[in-house]
Amino acid sequence: MQHFRFDLNDLPPEVRHLRDEVRGFLRDNLAGYPSAKRAQSWSGTDPEFSRKMGQAGYIGMTFPKQYGGGERSALERYVMLEEMLAAGAPVAYHWVADRQSGPLLLRYGTEEQRQKILPQICRGEAGFAIGMSEPDSGSDLASIRTKAEKVDGGWKVTGTKIWTSGAHRAEYMIALFRTKSDVNDKHEGLSQFVIDIKATKGMTVRPIQQITGEPHFNQVYFDGAFVPDNALVGKEGQGWKQVVAELAFERSGPERYMSSIELLLLAIEEARRSSDPRIRAGLGRLIAHFATLRQMSLSVAKMLQAGADPALEGSVVKDLGALFEQEMPDICQQLFDQEPAVEGGSDFQQVLAYLTQISVSFSLRGGTREILRGIIARGLGLR
Repeated sequence: MQHFRFDLNDLPPEVRHLRDEVRGFLRDNLAGYPSAKRAQSWSGTDPEFSRKMGQAGYIGMTFPKQYGGGERSALERYVMLEEMLAAGAPVAYHWVADRQSGPLLLRYGTEEQRQKILPQICRGEAGFAIGMSEPDSGSDLASIRTKAEKVDGGWKVTGTKIWTSGAHRAEYMIALFRTKSDVNDKHEGLSQFVIDIKATKGMTVRPIQQITGEPHFNQVYFDGAFVPDNALVGKEGQGWKQVVAELAFERSGPERYMSSIELLLLAIEEARRSSDPRIRAGLGRLIAHFATLRQMSLSVAKMLQAGADPALEGSVVKDLGALFEQEMPDICQQLFDQEPAVEGGSDFQQVLAYLTQISVSFSLRGGTREILRGIIARGLGLR
């Protein structure tokens, strides 16, 4: 039976200079950035800010220099991410590309794909979307039905993807299609492709408007879309193995417990004006949970740096992190007895309103709670 491997860690002292450097960059480029915008966390989008990050060397930090990367450690990247998230920087445009699409291409992509796409990612000029989920498959990713049929020079794709974050603004999508249907195991016959969204005919992206008013998720339709042979990532039929490896990058980072940090920071400021011991005790619990999740996430980062497979631990971080982020609006409203305010009101009330509306989606992105707990149960030998 496997057990969790969460080791207590701290960041090495040599990353302190980088932390100071990133804070200076944020002071210079986010001066006057309002709390309501910072509350969007890694869902906030500003392509110009992403390009500035690319110029500063903060995208593709762990990528090889030959592709425009910095060849820095995973822990240095972790420090940069912490600072960006703590500041509520608008990083969504390049986030998926830097976090998982680039590493996936490094591991499984062709040299042609690497040379063409990775430098764009490092410059902050290429946004990526992930085409996994489908309307009729629920959380059972292996049951997808979008079909890629082999034709002369490529593949003809027919089907639909949904909950595709950022597809309306991205240049590329890494999508999972079924290339063989006559297989005994539904996990077989799946392949990944890197799709040039703007150049692919027969592909339609329709944004899904959220309760907050802005689009984030999308539904993507493939109506006989042609995808060339050189778009295949890795080997045909190896898509499931590649997707599982990709999800380890998606589920364990600091974004999985820091999405609501702007509210926590404002709550601390509110508490400074109160002598109520109940408020201090409530905030103390939140901060203790935050510190524990940080240690767990940092442990996974060290595993990734060592080349280990932290799929089980990453799923735990994602599940507990989403619970923490989703509980924070309710806890803060109860502690301070203030109503959310979509318009007007204090910074605290506006951020509370935004997170009250959006936090329900936190347990959807990156894998639903039921799927994550199934992975955890299997990993522990409980099913």
